[in-house]
Amino acid sequence: MKRRILVVEDDAHLADGLQINLDLEGYEPVMAESAESGLKFWQRGGVDLILLDVMLPGMDGFELCRLIRREGDRVPILFLTARSAGKDRIRGLDEGGDDYITKPFELNELLARIKSIFRRQDWFRGQEAPEELAIGRAKVNLRTFEAASDDGIIVLKEKEVMILRLLKEHEGEPVDRQTILDRVWGFGAYPTTRTVDNFILSLRKIIEMDPKKPSHILTVHGVGYRLVTNPEDGGQE
Repeated sequence: MKRRILVVEDDAHLADGLQINLDLEGYEPVMAESAESGLKFWQRGGVDLILLDVMLPGMDGFELCRLIRREGDRVPILFLTARSAGKDRIRGLDEGGDDYITKPFELNELLARIKSIFRRQDWFRGQEAPEELAIGRAKVNLRTFEAASDDGIIVLKEKEVMILRLLKEHEGEPVDRQTILDRVWGFGAYPTTRTVDNFILSLRKIIEMDPKKPSHILTVHGVGYRLVTNPEDGGQE
């Protein structure tokens, strides 16, 4: 089946070009010229990816992204915008976007980003993934993104769960920060690997008995991180 891509773009010339080229690439493009009409298309279901302009008449792209994420839908969202400021790029990703490309962009780069998003989604949703990961003081459901501990139920961000999944696949081995960025975000969506460190800190607060002295998600200095499910086998940081 063709993957359906919802394109929310008010520039008619750009929208026409995207529709033609996405169709040629074997996708099924669905076009919307406003966030409101895009919302209606999304509500019908069956959307595999959203190409979302930020500057739209009426509701902007950030608000549409927030509405979709509030409903618990994790459909990949790739922002298209003329804004190049770093704070806007980071805002889009913090709102729940998966990637960000600035206009004007090369068609080949956009298509490569789309393929990268689908590869990450296929990997993350693969049937070989375990449903639950017991680590430290928490049990993390990799399907629902819920972490259960003595503190109750915490809903993790998708990127946090993806990092855990990647570390689990390489349990006991160091995984460098750039690999984490490439596999979880792709295309260096954030400007620095410090982003990975911040997500690790958040995970440690949920998983570790003492986040300042982690025994499960260990730092490999100068490299990245290593997951140890059983500290007795993997040693301390």
